Amino acid sequence: MTAVADPFVHPALFYRDEQEYLAGTVPFVREAVQAGEPVAVAVPGENLRLIQDALGDAASSVRFLDMRQAGRNPGRIIPGVLRAFADTQPPGVRVRIIGEPIWAGRTPTEYPACVQHEALINAAFQGREVTILCPYDVKRLDEQVLTDALATHPTLITSDSPLGEASGAYDPDGVVATYNHPLPPVPHTPALVFDTVTLPGARYHATAEGARLGLTGARLDDLSLVAAELTTNSVVHGGGVGELRVWAEDGYVVCEVRDGGRLEDPLAGRRPAPHEQRGGRGLLLVNLVADLVRVRTGPEGTTIRVFLAP
Repeated sequence: MTAVADPFVHPALFYRDEQEYLAGTVPFVREAVQAGEPVAVAVPGENLRLIQDALGDAASSVRFLDMRQAGRNPGRIIPGVLRAFADTQPPGVRVRIIGEPIWAGRTPTEYPACVQHEALINAAFQGREVTILCPYDVKRLDEQVLTDALATHPTLITSDSPLGEASGAYDPDGVVATYNHPLPPVPHTPALVFDTVTLPGARYHATAEGARLGLTGARLDDLSLVAAELTTNSVVHGGGVGELRVWAEDGYVVCEVRDGGRLEDPLAGRRPAPHEQRGGRGLLLVNLVADLVRVRTGPEGTTIRVFLAP
């Protein structure tokens, strides 16, 4: 039997300056436009403007998204940016996307979710006619970020290797496992233990704590939704009981739910639900409204920590 190559292509682009950035991205976009292929660019705003200016009139054929807003939560990028674009395109046509989810301003709290996102792209698009090019600023990003990029992308493009070369370090499953480490300790915050009977009270408790910590309006509604979805998942899938904590940290209100269940599907919450599917959207909704979602799962149980800015 002859092995069939995966039509999905996921190269990393290592660039050192503006010239190398444009040399690696603009031809990629122009080739798509000339071939009549749908193309989107989702990068931080300052890089977005560079590409728009370099494309000139061709920019009108491109979908542009500022990744600082659209992809603030890395868990939102696959369903809310990449799949949201790719899934609406005609079948049988290759889709091209430039996605830059990791930039120098990403915090250590955000980074594990970023690198897991990059690893999970490979499973999310396996078998699809899609190319996703991911730029990395080698001068401003830490060495560990670049090392991880070699493990999450099967191909590396540089100025010395513009056609790309295989990454011998490619191991996306290993990256997902490596960054599935225990979350940082929780500040001294009492836990509310809930079960099937006390489930409604958990949501009200979270909302009251969020209001006390400064959330108002739509953001308070988002916290209410997060608490309702996570605590319900704990009761239904996590052994029937869980712990809820809400606290303030680094300008965010943080809502954490722990239970004894294990999250077996690494793409849970990152895969758009079919319109005909009933239920199964809880973690997806959480990812879509949150500024950051961190997950730790294992034999001892699952912890989901959600960050919401006021």
